[in-house]
Amino acid sequence: MLSRLLKEHQVKQNERKELQERRRREAIAAATCLTESLVDHLNVGVAQAYVNQRKLDHEVKTLQVQAGQFSKQTAQWISMVEGFNQALKEIGDVENWARSIEMDMRTIATALEYVHKGHLQSAGS
Repeated sequence: MLSRLLKEHQVKQNERKELQERRRREAIAAATCLTESLVDHLNVGVAQAYVNQRKLDHEVKTLQVQAGQFSKQTAQWISMVEGFNQALKEIGDVENWARSIEMDMRTIATALEYVHKGHLQSAGS
């Protein structure tokens, strides 16, 4: 009777060990599956971040090129405006010069008229 109880106890212990080992393997398999799923999920996020970073890098390079072109264009516009301003100043200078010449010519014309009238009056007297 004691030996039968001992055998039954050993059988039940072996069954429990087997059940425990099977559950341990299932738990390890589930944990491995969960870990792989998490890593896959993270890898998708990392891959998307990498793709986004490459797109951003490309956009930055494009923007840098466009900014350089815009800077050159702006420098050309500034140069043109400065040239235009200089031309306007020169036109103003020419206008002042023309007025000065006109005033001188009027003064000369008035003096010549005066001399001519004085000459006519002295010739007529």
